[in-house]
Amino acid sequence: MTSRARIAAVAVVVPDYDSAIAFYTGTLGFHLAEDIDQGAKRWVTVEPPGGGARLVLARAEGAAQTAAVGNQTGGRVFLFLHTDDFHRDHAAMLAAGVMFEGPPRHEPYGSVAVWRDPFGNRWDLIGPTP
Repeated sequence: MTSRARIAAVAVVVPDYDSAIAFYTGTLGFHLAEDIDQGAKRWVTVEPPGGGARLVLARAEGAAQTAAVGNQTGGRVFLFLHTDDFHRDHAAMLAAGVMFEGPPRHEPYGSVAVWRDPFGNRWDLIGPTP
């Protein structure tokens, strides 16, 4: 492996493209990076405002993928969204209707609050310790 390798994207299985695009771009303010029609499916990627790895929004196909929506990691936190201003972004997400599982807590690595996207995926909002 070369020293220039990086994780560019992570697939998130969603029930449909448009509701996922609406949540990630509308509610969270992510940028719609790509939405390419491929006939039976689309190549859809979104990225957070601060950059980093993109999410590939992959529409579930078939019973096994549909069953995995919101449970790709067996109930564990799946994705970690870092912010440069935890309190600002936590308040904005609350105002936008994002459902947090509990109040923010402080860990050695920073401020953290667990939330779920509308599809059931568990996320950490993290304000890293400087």
